[in-house]
Amino acid sequence: MIEQSTKVLPQANRRCRYDIVTHSPDETLAFGRELAALLKPPGLVLLEGDLGSGKTVLTKGIVAGLGAAPESEVTSPTFALVHEYSGERRVYHLDLYRIEGPHDLATLGLDEMLAQDATVIVEWGEKLGPHAPAPRFEIHLEHGGESERHIVVKEVQGD
Repeated sequence: MIEQSTKVLPQANRRCRYDIVTHSPDETLAFGRELAALLKPPGLVLLEGDLGSGKTVLTKGIVAGLGAAPESEVTSPTFALVHEYSGERRVYHLDLYRIEGPHDLATLGLDEMLAQDATVIVEWGEKLGPHAPAPRFEIHLEHGGESERHIVVKEVQGD
């Protein structure tokens, strides 16, 4: 079990839920499975971090933890833009790396996804801008070494 942080951030609507370091892809997967317990649909999860920082690995754990698909079936939707998983729960997994502007975003159907009883996980979530709908979780991942990842999870209740 990974220890939860409860730091209150300067904005009254934000709370730091976790500030942790994982030391291997297996630990990052396990953290994703644990994090899934916090996610109640409809929900939005924004993942931010450089290429190779662990966004897809964490997503594999979250999707498996929600019972939407086994980890082995979860892949990055870099070229497809959206993958849908629907086992016990429905999850939409988006990758905005190739999205270039508001028009591209509008064609994804994000509003329709968020209107469903589903969890929407967005890699490169910073491309949604500061006005992403709340409530949401914002997760920032950073390289900390070859296998080490620093992960900060913020819960945003409203803007």
